[in-house]
Amino acid sequence: MPRKSQGWITFQASEEERTILDSYCQRTQRSKTDVLRELVRSLEQRDTGPEPPQMPAPFQDEREEQEFLAVQRDFAISARNLLRGKITAIAIDGVNAELTLAIAPSVELVAIITVSSVERMRLAVGKEVYAVVKSNSVMIAAIAP
Repeated sequence: MPRKSQGWITFQASEEERTILDSYCQRTQRSKTDVLRELVRSLEQRDTGPEPPQMPAPFQDEREEQEFLAVQRDFAISARNLLRGKITAIAIDGVNAELTLAIAPSVELVAIITVSSVERMRLAVGKEVYAVVKSNSVMIAAIAP
């Protein structure tokens, strides 16, 4: 059973609230945990700091949503973590490029890809993209006591 001391939060939601959350998660291809974490992080920023950076809308129009769903149908992918974000920086160093994506308010993801991929995909600051994360392990490091 999840415990508060382990960082778990549980609450009861109405059927309507669950339907809204399920629908939003399906449209944006995001997990409930990801959506709720983004909401919680945005609450602090609204109260204490400057406006958070504008995040990409789930879909600008129905055509964009249908295009995304078509890609999902056409390409089978084993990775379950698909993060939508906006490119905020591109740093080129030799054959590699470091891309910084804003994926949630105050949350950035950095990816290193080839410069040829940047050129082929016509990537630029401001372009909305998807980061696909596939990982079999996560390592944690800390300063030794």
